[in-house]
Amino acid sequence: MSGPPPAATPVPTSVLGGRREREGATINGCGPVTYASLARWCEWWADCRTGGIMTGHAQGQGGGRIRVVSYARTSEAFRQRDGHGVRHQLRINERTAGEHGCLIVAAYTDNGRSASKGNAPRPGFDALVAALSAGCTAGGQAIQGVVCVADDRLYRRPEDLARFFAALTSRPGRVYMDPQGMRDPYSQEEMMRAVRSLETAMTETRVRSRRVSDWHWARAVEGVPHSGPRPFGWQEDRLTLHPVEAALIRRAVADRVGGKAVRAIAREWCDLGVTGTRGGSPNAQTVTQIMTAPRVCGYRANRGELLLLPETGEPVLGRWEPVVTPEQWRAACATFSPGNLYMHRGNAAPRRTMRTTAPSRLASGFLRCGARLANGEICGGPLCAQKGRSRRSPYAYACRSCRRCSISGPLADEALEHLLFQEAPPHVRPSEITRRRWQEGMTDAEKRETIASVVIHYVVRPGVKGSHTWDHSRLEPVWRDTGSGEGRGAGSAVGWPP
Repeated sequence: MSGPPPAATPVPTSVLGGRREREGATINGCGPVTYASLARWCEWWADCRTGGIMTGHAQGQGGGRIRVVSYARTSEAFRQRDGHGVRHQLRINERTAGEHGCLIVAAYTDNGRSASKGNAPRPGFDALVAALSAGCTAGGQAIQGVVCVADDRLYRRPEDLARFFAALTSRPGRVYMDPQGMRDPYSQEEMMRAVRSLETAMTETRVRSRRVSDWHWARAVEGVPHSGPRPFGWQEDRLTLHPVEAALIRRAVADRVGGKAVRAIAREWCDLGVTGTRGGSPNAQTVTQIMTAPRVCGYRANRGELLLLPETGEPVLGRWEPVVTPEQWRAACATFSPGNLYMHRGNAAPRRTMRTTAPSRLASGFLRCGARLANGEICGGPLCAQKGRSRRSPYAYACRSCRRCSISGPLADEALEHLLFQEAPPHVRPSEITRRRWQEGMTDAEKRETIASVVIHYVVRPGVKGSHTWDHSRLEPVWRDTGSGEGRGAGSAVGWPP
């Protein structure tokens, strides 16, 4: 059997791997997925890998129990929020491991994390892939395999399938098991089975998404109110008007048609002590959205479009009580530019300008929160740029999910550049030409493209409160997987000069 591919020919994140040029196709978050392309990649992958579940290493180094890690994931946790889904999966994994003479040395979980969305962080899965690439857990326990209740708990996208199998088979003699049995991840048959499982999961995701979209559309056509927090102006039943809030909306619409500035209306609401349904203070934008929402005149909209009855072409009327007449609503909307209306700025509505705003800071979008929550899980939320409080740190990156992790903006950008050119594994490190261009004045867009080609994201560990020293090791990179096992993931030590 042939040996693993050399470091100079890494397996990229794309599931089409080294045959990208010859196959003329690429699998990414939004590209087409063809079964033939995946099958060809599987044949190449099986030829380049080595291992097998019957080797001495997989048998536990001479008859001992096989040391495996357990993974569990649930897509939704908003109903009970107690993590019971991942707990049940971990118990099933323990039973499966025991039936096959295996010992679970570590468990990785993602509670309430989607695997279908490319921008949804999965810190547990990232830590699992990093541990498989490193060959051991954070506690130093050797890893000889993975146990999971089903394939779709691990991956629902081609990129994640490639990442997982590249890390799992980066060392010989490993196993993969689920309640159906133990499998050889190095064989072509197993890779083809994984691709079929992925195809089934992706089809299921598309069908479910279409079904949910159709369900929302049917409810909207029947005039059922929007779900979620109650809209400003109505009671909790979303049908009956709130006497105080409805009067404010009615007066605001009349004032706006009469020529009053929306900022003045917002200031009046603030002076009266008015708060939104989520407790926020009114501002010009929120007042504009309230006044221009079709619901104020009884019309029903869905995803930025006013719904019309198929039979008559008339607007669909909701079941709730209207605040103003359709004529008054249209007159108020006519006082705003089209890009400011609710129909082009509301939830899921297409933006009028169709322009995208570039990130203002270098590390925006690449930083993930490493704070540990009360339930023991890693937050994993994105760190967003915001104004700083000192001259040394005029801006900072902070987590808006748990609000327990932030880092100086200049420190993060400096550490990011150092990791990119000094600590990155040789097979993914940018070239010397790229480094010189970076230092000589590369644009921010080019810099961000360079970063994205090397790392998936950086995990930021919480700092020590009251410490005024810059700790560069707080940033822990999750390198792009290459299948060679040389890249380090989050949790690895990063060496910095004193």
